[in-house]
Amino acid sequence: MAITLDAPVDAALLDQALQSVMRRFPSFRYSIRRGLFWWFLQKLENDPTVGSFRRLAPIDVNRNGGYMFRLGCDDSRIFLDVYHALTDGNGALTFLLSLVAEYLKISQGTEVEYGKWIYNPDDEPVAEELEDGFDKFSGTKGSLDDEKKAWHIKGTEELPDVLNSMGVSFSADQIVAKSKELGCTVTELLSALMLISLQEVHASQKGRKSPHIRMELPVNLRPIFGSKTLRNFSSYVYLGLDVSNGYLNFEDALREVIYQKRLYMQPGRLTRRIAANVALEDNLGIRMIPLFIKKPIINLINFLKGDNYGTYTFSNIGNVELPEAVATHVRDLNFVLGRTRGRSGSCAGVSFGGRMYLNFTRKIVQDDFERIFTLRLRELGVWAKIEVPASPLRPHDPAETARRRRFSGNSRFPGFLFLF
Repeated sequence: MAITLDAPVDAALLDQALQSVMRRFPSFRYSIRRGLFWWFLQKLENDPTVGSFRRLAPIDVNRNGGYMFRLGCDDSRIFLDVYHALTDGNGALTFLLSLVAEYLKISQGTEVEYGKWIYNPDDEPVAEELEDGFDKFSGTKGSLDDEKKAWHIKGTEELPDVLNSMGVSFSADQIVAKSKELGCTVTELLSALMLISLQEVHASQKGRKSPHIRMELPVNLRPIFGSKTLRNFSSYVYLGLDVSNGYLNFEDALREVIYQKRLYMQPGRLTRRIAANVALEDNLGIRMIPLFIKKPIINLINFLKGDNYGTYTFSNIGNVELPEAVATHVRDLNFVLGRTRGRSGSCAGVSFGGRMYLNFTRKIVQDDFERIFTLRLRELGVWAKIEVPASPLRPHDPAETARRRRFSGNSRFPGFLFLF
């Protein structure tokens, strides 16, 4: 995540704001450690620090003082990278916005109004913010949906240290008005557009391929279950089309998306999914297997099945409203998903200041899907501004690049190095 301000960022003052905010977010002061039978969280006594901008560098907990997040600044931009075991997108954004507000208070004397996204660092942490939502809201009986193997976009894969990106922005009012006209949410509308765009790529690619085109949508479970936790409390649903008997038009695809999303996001259905995952973690037989045996098995299962059930990921945080005193200093807000192992790419969305921002990232050269999507968006009457970097994103550190390329070339299961 990244926030661009209206003036260059003073790293020393940002570090001062970080130490202040950390008192309000004690769940961010934990590291993940390896035990004999399982991983566990351990509280850190050392303080986090503000670093420099490191493009496409994975979070190495051991090199990062044990912390599962990385904060830095570059000119007028403040960025935050977060490991998912620590929190999810909503928790990370709350932390980042609270930090930015505290920085503006220290650096410019901004009078901050605290609320949904911005927490007062002088307040005492609330116990509910530290709870494990999965344990608390897990049902007694769990079950997982019978998922179908999804089609994946084929293309020329970049080296492991390269990520192609494209930014798209458009009027938030326009997309909201269009969604209301069609009787759906913004997420449902954009998901349907992505599915029919994926259909066109599916039709253009030759060879044997699955007829299941599916979007993975992360779900913020807090409003559904009434949770205040700042720890990771998100799940996901798959929305998709079966094109065995032909491709669907936009109207039919939208109806499918609306029906499936509202079906799969029922609290009872989500509770069963949570319970099934918690039961696996709590299973005594699984827990008693030493971690050095369990870890390769988990890695292998993730490699073989982890990304098999979805074609593409779309994560939409929604509309972010900030107090006027803070918003006047914020030029833009960006949210980007990292490179995935099995899927070609993903998209992250957030709305701020009357604009909606979509950030597409992909590990292949071809940008057919993104180009088709923007065309379909314009056909709906939503004119999008497109921003494409002059070159693919790569790490700044040549040693990091060489290390990751060596690892990729020597392993049958690329990406395991970054798993815990």
